[in-house]
Amino acid sequence: MTPEELRHKAAEERTAQKRYKHCLNVCMAAGCMSSGADQVKEALTSVVRRYGMEEEVPVRAVGCMGLCSAGPLVSVEPKGVLYQEVKAEDASDIVTSVNDVPVKRIHCPTDTPFFTRQKKIVLENCGKVDPERLEDYIAADGYEALLKVLTEMKPAEVVQQVTISGLRGRGGAGFPTGLKWGTVSKAGTGQKYVICNADEGDPGAFMDRAVLESDPHRVLEGMAVAGYAVGADRGYIYIRAEYPLAIKRLRLAIRQATRAGLLGNQIFGTTFNFNIELRLGAGAFVCGEETALIASIEGRRGLPRPRPPFPANYGLFGRPTLINNVETLANIPTIIRNGGAWFASIGTEKSKGTKVFALAGRVQNTGLIEVPMGVTLREIIFDIGGGIPEGKKFKAVQTGGPSGGCIPEQHLDMPVDYESLMQVGSIMGSGGMIVMDETSNMVDVARFFMEFCMTESCGKCVPCRVGTYQMHELLDRIHRGQGTPTDLELLKELCDVVKNTSLCGLGQTSPNPVLSTLRYFEHEYQELIAAANQAHAATPAGEVTR
Repeated sequence: MTPEELRHKAAEERTAQKRYKHCLNVCMAAGCMSSGADQVKEALTSVVRRYGMEEEVPVRAVGCMGLCSAGPLVSVEPKGVLYQEVKAEDASDIVTSVNDVPVKRIHCPTDTPFFTRQKKIVLENCGKVDPERLEDYIAADGYEALLKVLTEMKPAEVVQQVTISGLRGRGGAGFPTGLKWGTVSKAGTGQKYVICNADEGDPGAFMDRAVLESDPHRVLEGMAVAGYAVGADRGYIYIRAEYPLAIKRLRLAIRQATRAGLLGNQIFGTTFNFNIELRLGAGAFVCGEETALIASIEGRRGLPRPRPPFPANYGLFGRPTLINNVETLANIPTIIRNGGAWFASIGTEKSKGTKVFALAGRVQNTGLIEVPMGVTLREIIFDIGGGIPEGKKFKAVQTGGPSGGCIPEQHLDMPVDYESLMQVGSIMGSGGMIVMDETSNMVDVARFFMEFCMTESCGKCVPCRVGTYQMHELLDRIHRGQGTPTDLELLKELCDVVKNTSLCGLGQTSPNPVLSTLRYFEHEYQELIAAANQAHAATPAGEVTR
């Protein structure tokens, strides 16, 4: 495909889309499909065919529309009408009302904070393009960023724009993306690799999955731009096998892009070559760590290794390797098209751009959201999220998954950025955000996350392998009402040891949920221990409590 052919294809597709008076977009991401969206799409298609409206109202499969708790979702474009909890039997009413007022019983207002308070960069195409049609992505300025860097920019200029943007790694650590790209680009000549880390394993997190299911070409384009910038000609997407729909659409997207000459050899007639392969993970949480991920791709057991050397210098097959997660790479096409300074104008001084969150738990509107860095937790939970259901009171929000912490009500007005979250004992993480109400027991929450870390520990280092087990035992004992003050002191001591002596990020951050609940909710630990002591004191000598 030549540059002229890309632009001609984009214009042709836009013209084709404009000839339709209306369009019915059906969310076909995993959440809506689990609620019967495929039957809804079939019913809509059947009704449109029955009324002979195929040339007026096409029915399209699109990606995630965000409001996952209200699926299946159907939108009528360009009217901007959204329907929620749609059933197959609603199809006739929806089709016959495209030129009339919306169907009231299933109409979902789009002037609410959930929609108006978001700013979409990574998710700009989600719910608008068919993830299985390359033409849809091209019509939405797809592969324009890749064309721009190959025909107008030198690799160093691409790295400079990413550096100017202030983009930080969205996988959790928040490392400056431009600095990482610059390190790999300067790491000598010869074979280099780009890896997309799609091993999303945090409980309650589904950001990367939704992006891959809804806009796979965006990630492929981001990888190709990264490959050009750092001097790599091969990329790998490491994705867990539990994401079958994302895998299916990625494989299709790679085939489509390769056939169109957007991946492969001599892209856009230049000397740049770039090929992408998928590697499926078996669901080991530790493989989200860079060196363990590399070991898994190489066919070895996914175990972390000490660093340095860092993957930027000694990575996949011993060669310099750039590793970014899905959301980081999905930001790249828009940054290149609009410029690094544009991206840097969004967010806070040290946390630029937007962040995608999976809003889950005890909140009215669960789903996928994207907001500017610096928005407060209160805005996310009570405005965008719609507050706590059933009249319950807010208690805490867990950010950062098993590596993060529980943030109480007193910090609701805190801006959501990397530095602020660390100050209150949590992290940004990949973007999972689990809301808890007054019915949640924080000792049980800490125990749940510790059980997860204990189970997912690779066992290579003693502090993580043994420490997480012992911490879980102590938490379980306290939760069962058998804890003592000595157990609580030992728990605190173990948190310090595991945090400071574990080999990789899994062990180093595993105490965070315990430390944050101790920091803000230690009284719940004390109450359980006091109750245990009272029960023990009230037990007559010789009797055993069970």
